[in-house]
Amino acid sequence: MADWRGRRRRWRFVAATLAVLVLAYASGFVVFAQTLPRHARITGHPDAIVVLTGGGSRLDTAEDLLDEGVGQRLLITGVNPTTTRGEVKTLVHGGPRFRCCVDLGRDATSTFGNALEASAWSRRHGFHELLVVTANYHMPRSLNEFQAAMPHIRLDPYPVDPVGIDLTDWWLHPRTIRVLQVEYAKYLASLVLTRIMSERIRLLLDRNVIQIDTPAPPAWPVARHQS
Repeated sequence: MADWRGRRRRWRFVAATLAVLVLAYASGFVVFAQTLPRHARITGHPDAIVVLTGGGSRLDTAEDLLDEGVGQRLLITGVNPTTTRGEVKTLVHGGPRFRCCVDLGRDATSTFGNALEASAWSRRHGFHELLVVTANYHMPRSLNEFQAAMPHIRLDPYPVDPVGIDLTDWWLHPRTIRVLQVEYAKYLASLVLTRIMSERIRLLLDRNVIQIDTPAPPAWPVARHQS
């Protein structure tokens, strides 16, 4: 009888713990969804722009900002290694500053990789403030991982509204809920991993193994010697 009562108390404790965890997760998810950035505006004075691949609207937005005079350079991080610079220019509708001022990061396959590329790039150019362009739902995780890779750089978010994701009354749209649920889980994991991997981040950056595809300087004609 006593053993049965003990098992019953343990099951109650487990059930209560699970209920608390589920409630905490659900409450956190609602706060996450409700506080996602919804308005894109430039609040600081960014030295340069970083855009994460993953949606055409992000790339077009970043290229437009560069052509409007925002920042000195643009880094497109997460570019497929087989994609040529010309193909990227066509994809982003590259304007007059594309040839001189757009760099491509080809190593990143994750947001963590994007953060490493952006950090190495900003170190190389001596940037102190970056405008980060990505999807609105992806912004919290991006800022967390970027900040872990470059704690001394100011990051200004510039969220882009992706096609098919409606944050207005998001609870009424099943697809939006699914996307936000997945991103929220990744965000929670990111909060943990960036603290565990802080030493690895520093080692990777100190080894200077991150390569960036930078435009070649223009080839000026060599003056002929006058006889």
